[in-house]
Amino acid sequence: MKKTSNYIIGILRILIGLIFLWAFFDKLIGLGFATPYDKGWIEGNSPTYGFLKNATKGPFATIFQAIAGNIIVDILFMVGLLLIGLALIIGIMINIASISGSLMMFLMWLVVLPPKNHPFIDEHIIYIFIFILFIYFESGKYLGFGEWWNKKEMIKNHQILK
Repeated sequence: MKKTSNYIIGILRILIGLIFLWAFFDKLIGLGFATPYDKGWIEGNSPTYGFLKNATKGPFATIFQAIAGNIIVDILFMVGLLLIGLALIIGIMINIASISGSLMMFLMWLVVLPPKNHPFIDEHIIYIFIFILFIYFESGKYLGFGEWWNKKEMIKNHQILK
């Protein structure tokens, strides 16, 4: 049973990584899913503007609307999507990817606070708990390069890089 659960957490990690990587490419070139074909970042459009300007509500709306389309916010968002997605898929630096992913999900949760279908829980909160599971179960070891990565001397001396 233990071996099966290891594979399940590894598959879950890869699937979440693919979601992040897909979101990166969709925002980058406009694949026609969440981002229309002619609205990609590569076309000069902001990957954060629409969400932060239009989806915001609640107590933090003015803060997030004020940073909508900011180039620094756009770069941090896109680099986050790319690196979190790659780390999860490959299975290395899971701690940093999970902490970063949790922070991103928390901020996105604040944007839509209160959520649509529940007073305070939505998919962003669920993602945060999934990221916590990735750290707790050392998910990079399963169907990834985490075992190899964790044997490196630098990683042994700097556990956050696991």
